[in-house]
Amino acid sequence: MSYHASDSRYDSMPYARVGRSGLKLPRLSLGWWYNFGGVDTFENSRAIARYAFDHGITHFDLANNYGPPPGSAEETLGKLLKQDFASYRDELVISTKAGWGMWPGPYGDFGSRKYLIASLDRSLKRMGLDYVDIFYHHRPDPETPLEETMGALDYIVRSGRALYVGISSYSPEQTRAAAQILRALGTPLLIHQPPYNMFRREIERGLLQVLEQESIGCIVFSPLAQGLLTDRYLQGIPPDARASRTERVWLTKEDVERSLPKVKQLNEIARQRGQTLAQMALAWVLRLPQVTSALVGASRVSQLEENLGALNNLEFSTDELRAIDAVLSE
Repeated sequence: MSYHASDSRYDSMPYARVGRSGLKLPRLSLGWWYNFGGVDTFENSRAIARYAFDHGITHFDLANNYGPPPGSAEETLGKLLKQDFASYRDELVISTKAGWGMWPGPYGDFGSRKYLIASLDRSLKRMGLDYVDIFYHHRPDPETPLEETMGALDYIVRSGRALYVGISSYSPEQTRAAAQILRALGTPLLIHQPPYNMFRREIERGLLQVLEQESIGCIVFSPLAQGLLTDRYLQGIPPDARASRTERVWLTKEDVERSLPKVKQLNEIARQRGQTLAQMALAWVLRLPQVTSALVGASRVSQLEENLGALNNLEFSTDELRAIDAVLSE
């Protein structure tokens, strides 16, 4: 069945400017880390992507290793771009990344010029694109000179493979150095993608200040702490939850059990605000003026629908913020 995007897709989504650039992103963006891979049902992935775009989520965020298996999320997007979104390409912001292990040998990981350019070429082929809107270096490389990695990002823009470049998981010091190198090359550092949620607040210790000083945007990942900051675990760990899996995940059974008392208290604060815990958690990360957008994942349309409800109440009173901090500091 052919897809025609909703005519009201821009009616309710707020957009924020990315740093000192002409680009704007929706306050919520769709992350493709899970639920869009080769092991997932294509029609479910399609339904989520369509619902997202129909409600103003114009930014789809991927990486070379997203799936599973690695690369398959980009292949799924390639199919959807061809079948559903071809006529909407210029309304979409599509990003991908490289920096984690993708193929054997010394040239399929980290941050060398050889790896980054080769990886992006493979990503473009999987997605059927001539360029991506944003290309990220996915993580710092302790061995490759930063000048080489940033030089590769500069070349990627100049060669037409990407319109903008970003970094992910860089420290404040690394971020400032990367911004200075790229500025000297003539390709501004557009955006940083760090983890941020109520249980992971490292970006408040220096990174946000650097981003503001350097006029760099910020799109946070894992704002729901891999599902911990939702109602999913309030009654225990479901058998299909990430915390019960054995493959690569960040949330463990022990994480859930240790955090559950705090999660239940946070859920009560959310209830008093007229929100679900997930909605409050998203509103909480978006409260900061430096945060441009938050990445959300979804395994079904109803989850995405709930997440979008966070945008109905992004304001916090001083008492609410104090109550949340009191729970988190216990």
